[in-house]
Amino acid sequence: MKTLIILSVLFLFINCDNHTSLTHNDSSESLQKQIDVALEKPIIVEPKIDSIKYHLEWIDSFTLENTLINRVEVPNGFKRIPKKEGSFSHWIRRLPLKKGNPKVMLYNGEEKWNQEANAFVFDLDVGDRDLQQCADAAMRIRAEYLFHTKQYNQIHFNYTNGALVQYSKWRNGYMPVPKGKTIHWVKKDKCNKSYKSFKSYMIQVFNYAGTYSLSKELTPVKYEDMKIGDLLIYGGFPGHTVLVVDLIVNKNTNEKKFLLAQSYMPAQDFHILKNPNSDSPWYQLNNDEIIETPEWTFDTTQLMRWN
Repeated sequence: MKTLIILSVLFLFINCDNHTSLTHNDSSESLQKQIDVALEKPIIVEPKIDSIKYHLEWIDSFTLENTLINRVEVPNGFKRIPKKEGSFSHWIRRLPLKKGNPKVMLYNGEEKWNQEANAFVFDLDVGDRDLQQCADAAMRIRAEYLFHTKQYNQIHFNYTNGALVQYSKWRNGYMPVPKGKTIHWVKKDKCNKSYKSFKSYMIQVFNYAGTYSLSKELTPVKYEDMKIGDLLIYGGFPGHTVLVVDLIVNKNTNEKKFLLAQSYMPAQDFHILKNPNSDSPWYQLNNDEIIETPEWTFDTTQLMRWN
């Protein structure tokens, strides 16, 4: 059993981005080789819809009791910082959670080896392929918000090769096919305005993007200016990212705390993290230079925001 755990830990550290086993090296030549490897993946266009329980009705559950804002209690003396209705922050707070405190499950139906990292588990499908990992889950949450609020032109991501892939083109019938450092848009009937096709677009993004490409799209922000929807991200091979999903303030001291959520490697349930240094899942927004999460350590300079 100990051997299995050690091997699992080693696997996580060498394989946490772009769905390939890569090692990090800062030299430009090595980095380009890693990018080339990351792009040598099959184009998966059509998800197996039968395995996906997540559909348009999922948005209706935002009004139910079993959501982040109704399930995660605020410590005494704190209150949630108000957010405009319809904003990304307002939307994230109303994401549905699974009932009780279930285990985090992997894409293949197995239990995640580490069940000590999660405080709550979101009711969001993972799919049946090892694709929706850390950066993918963050991109999924952002894209779902934009899709359901009909901001279709705002849905776009970069592939690891730097190519910009707009959902608006996909929605109008064109599929991006990577070729070197560029892409070619090919007319496809399956690329259309349906939600099913939107899911296909996201799976395509999952195949060709990761923390490295996502970190190039985002804007660095000051740690003390943190907002819901920001990301702590280390873009690399391997890399990791977590999403800020709530923010509260002490009414008397103005002290702030926040919640973090992640997927990880292998692809797994998106879940709210525990704070390894506290009995509460809330992290304190203070002057510390590092943010220690159960499975990754970030520093305060790695806070970034969607453009």
